[in-house]
Amino acid sequence: MKVRYRAAAGIAVLAMAVAACGGGGSDNKQPNAAQSSQAQQQMAETPAISVNPVAYEQVKDGGTLTLPVGQWPSQWNPNHVDGNQADTAEMLDPILPQLLVSDEKANFTANPDYVTDVKNDMSSGKQVVTYTLNDKAVWSDGTPITWKDLEAAWKANSGENKKFKPASTDGWDRIESVTKGDSDKVAVITFAKPYPEWEGLFARSPHLIPAKHMETPEAYDKDYLQKVPVTAGPFKVEKIDEATKTLTLVRDDKWWGKKAKLDKVIFRTIETPAAQVNAFANGELDAVEIPPGSPADLKRAKEVPNVDIRKALSPNWRHITVNNQSEFLKDKSVRQAVQYAINRDVITQSDLKDMEWPIQTLGNHIFMNNHKGYVDNSGDLGKYNLEKAKQLLDAAGWKQEGEYRKKDGKEFSLGFVVPAGVPYAKTEGELTQAMLKEAGIKLEIRPVPDDKFFTDYIIKGDFDLVPFSWIGDPQPVGFLAQGFKTGSESNFPKGSDPAVDAAIEAAVGEMDPAKAIELANAADKLVWDMVHTIPLYQRPDIMATKKTLANYGAEGYKSYDFAQIGFTG
Repeated sequence: MKVRYRAAAGIAVLAMAVAACGGGGSDNKQPNAAQSSQAQQQMAETPAISVNPVAYEQVKDGGTLTLPVGQWPSQWNPNHVDGNQADTAEMLDPILPQLLVSDEKANFTANPDYVTDVKNDMSSGKQVVTYTLNDKAVWSDGTPITWKDLEAAWKANSGENKKFKPASTDGWDRIESVTKGDSDKVAVITFAKPYPEWEGLFARSPHLIPAKHMETPEAYDKDYLQKVPVTAGPFKVEKIDEATKTLTLVRDDKWWGKKAKLDKVIFRTIETPAAQVNAFANGELDAVEIPPGSPADLKRAKEVPNVDIRKALSPNWRHITVNNQSEFLKDKSVRQAVQYAINRDVITQSDLKDMEWPIQTLGNHIFMNNHKGYVDNSGDLGKYNLEKAKQLLDAAGWKQEGEYRKKDGKEFSLGFVVPAGVPYAKTEGELTQAMLKEAGIKLEIRPVPDDKFFTDYIIKGDFDLVPFSWIGDPQPVGFLAQGFKTGSESNFPKGSDPAVDAAIEAAVGEMDPAKAIELANAADKLVWDMVHTIPLYQRPDIMATKKTLANYGAEGYKSYDFAQIGFTG
């Protein structure tokens, strides 16, 4: 599964990405110096974006683009914690507003289809951001897009009214007011506390939706439940087919921006990566993602005639989330024992073997290996140490009795939740199972329905250990609050530490970029210590596409413009 944190402060979105493939066991397989050097060289050679860029005028008019998704949503409100899936965000891209867009270097600019001007002003002593909205920008029901839509998004996502369930409150909770400027098309946002990553608040994930669908908790929960009543983009909804789990979009002739090149975009739910690759090989799809742990799928995709394999470095990472509130993991020293007993290098090498991707273990929860802010903060905890794990368990009263440890008559047994339709997730569980057994910890692999994995297990905290991927964005510091701060809806393991909260607050409010990176790394060290999440590696962004597909593929940090996506032949 993969979770997308929103393109600002984090929209947690899950899709398939639990990975482990072949080989392993829990032998201490540390990469040698040559391997590490090779990985760094591969990382340097991997591009920031690979989408076959073609000028709008040179893209053919017409055609249908058919894409797969792994998880079909019931909640289409992208702000809602239940609507925070990567697949959902991708399906909403062609039909909902992104006020700001990012380029491949993670620089944001106003999206002229929706915003004609945006200013960030600190001269008054407070941070004031002013959006001037495009006069032509309207919702599909004819209602103009105005400052009230931005105000409603703030009020619903700020966390002040606990009846709303946003995926993240980060950034929204720092706003003091959203008011009308010179006209209904001018929104003036005043921050009570500085927020350096303000550009992401109205960018992708969560997309903007109309005020009337955000104004009450009931509307927030129900108006986009199993339906998309209102849109505003180059495409509109033709049909949501619950029976086949298919979304069909068609060109919206009322769109005021550049006319979409494609006639139609179809998203088909195909739950397993192997089945998606089969569909691509059979000509049923125009593009398919190749996830980690799938070398056979990569090989098959490369054999498809007229295929183009597109790779890019993206801010996405694999990890194992550790439930801080489950019965046997409430004690931090026990969580640390679990981390010491898991050989991250073995899982990383297993997942990335034969994927033609740098095999490099990740030492940071915030910055990826190729980010300028990256520092390996894993310290001693990041190194496999079975003896240290045993010592901590002994000290915590978990004594070895036969095959497994016991305390107060209870056997130390944990559950490892995986989506049933993803075979390599099971393999990853088996690797972890073998490692923990050596420390005297029993691990039960719990396959669950793919479409319930996120909503019924992750969000509800029904797991001990669970692997998935966070799909990041150009502004990583804000993810600290979404993923790790006490009380965040996307703090899935419900970790809580006042020192971590204070460190997060210092980082997310720092306006100086270099200082913000320094403070974020200080916070990251504390997150490692609490064993909230065990990072594994920067996740591959590998897409197999038809060679003629233009302006689509491995996008890295760049925002898609669906009006320009199409075919060249």
